[in-house]
Amino acid sequence: MKNKGNVRKLILFLLLITTIILLWVFDVFSYFQLDRIHQLIDWIHTFGPIAPIIFIVTYIISTVFFLPGFPLTLLAGVVFGPVFGAIWVSIGSTIGATFAFIIGRYLGREAIVSRFSHHDMMKRIDEGVKKQGWKMVAITRLVPLFPFNVQNYIYGLTDIPLGIYVVVSWLCMIPATIGYTFLAGAIIDGNGDAGRTLTYVGIGIGFILFVSIIGSRINEKIKKEQI
Repeated sequence: MKNKGNVRKLILFLLLITTIILLWVFDVFSYFQLDRIHQLIDWIHTFGPIAPIIFIVTYIISTVFFLPGFPLTLLAGVVFGPVFGAIWVSIGSTIGATFAFIIGRYLGREAIVSRFSHHDMMKRIDEGVKKQGWKMVAITRLVPLFPFNVQNYIYGLTDIPLGIYVVVSWLCMIPATIGYTFLAGAIIDGNGDAGRTLTYVGIGIGFILFVSIIGSRINEKIKKEQI
């Protein structure tokens, strides 16, 4: 059984390395920048009906390999429209965060521990999970206390159950996802209709303000508890 487990880990490791090499060979990393988002739009359109699947896979890869997801979130709103953009981003970000969690817990545990064991971020997340459980996941999803891609791996080192981590992460990432995709897709999906465009913009701003207000209150509560 132990040998089979080692074989599975080796296969997963080789797949990760192969993916990184392919991303580097095809110069995909250079496209994950806001100033090159128009090139990403053209690239997504070339896939036709399977574009949503390609996008979701790309978002998963970006999450696992520490690539910025914000440009992809905006891209989704522009290419797929506010509603479907939010859906595809939600699926991609949640699956990507889950994969990173699983890698942190079962595959790359030693590497992550050695890299972050003395880092304040790991200590704070670990202590937060022990004291507050799922609430710590909610806090770090709603408040940008730590880099999103890094905390996914660190959560894999904590005692938080996978199921709770996935559900709470998904729920708490939805507001910001809707906010940004609606703002990005407002002009494109509005089709020149000023009322429709303003409605999308209003929804986007509303959700972003909601996240900001909740985040501020959580921050204030954390500071009071530390006093």
